[in-house]
Amino acid sequence: MDAPFWAEINVPLLVALPFFLLFIGIEVLTLAHDDSPEDERPRGYLFRDARTSISMGLGSLVSMVIFKLATLVVYVALWQLVPWKLPADTWWSWAAMLVLVDLGWYCAHRFAHRVRLGWAGHQAHHSSEYFNFGTALRQKWNPWTEALFWLPLPLLGFPPWMIYIAFSFNLIYQFFIHTETVGKLPAPIELVFNTPSHHRVHHGSDPEYLDKNYGGILIVWDRLFGSFQEELHRPRYGLTKPVDTYNLLKLQYGEYARIVKDVRSARTWRERLGYVFGPPGWEPAARETVPR
Repeated sequence: MDAPFWAEINVPLLVALPFFLLFIGIEVLTLAHDDSPEDERPRGYLFRDARTSISMGLGSLVSMVIFKLATLVVYVALWQLVPWKLPADTWWSWAAMLVLVDLGWYCAHRFAHRVRLGWAGHQAHHSSEYFNFGTALRQKWNPWTEALFWLPLPLLGFPPWMIYIAFSFNLIYQFFIHTETVGKLPAPIELVFNTPSHHRVHHGSDPEYLDKNYGGILIVWDRLFGSFQEELHRPRYGLTKPVDTYNLLKLQYGEYARIVKDVRSARTWRERLGYVFGPPGWEPAARETVPR
């Protein structure tokens, strides 16, 4: 693989990393000088929780390299199958790529919330009971779901490297919506784009907020596909069943272990498939539902 090419697809996130740390510092200072009433004040940071989130973010950089290497081979092979090749030097091809990657993110994100096998990887990102820029770095170490939903893109003629560049900008954007220090933005922005208000809903474990607002950059997908929820009140963050651990391996792979345990206890193939591909918390009829 050409070294300059490999460096190029990794540049956006690598350049953004120092700015992520800078904005975490700014947010910490902002919260330290927040004199709003206690019941309205953002929860802020807990050192151990933030350290865990940052550690998970560093680990995700390693998994992302493996993910890119593995999927790049597949995407290039698919891209070579089609006789049409879209240009990488026009504004419209980049605009289309950003929109399609965002649509793919919405689909992958919704899958990760509604299929337990996908949730087993994604739940690590939702495990914090805090919502801040540090939480944005609490990334999963097995980003396979996105790869499945982007498979059509090279078949449409988009050069595979464009997928990774577009996704990097998607992730960078999403970092900045993980905050309680920003209220609602002007209505036209809230209508079209994912905002801190919309994403706070997504991280809420309140019943009315569960499985809502899957969008990455655009919130229009949620409005179109019926998964949108306005922020009605301050969310209760984290999982419906708190993890009560800062162990990185348990946070990343604990749900996989629980899937294996449930499958082993299953009595029929229907139950085995339900525990893997059913929604999180799925249980056979006449069994008590395990909360998410």
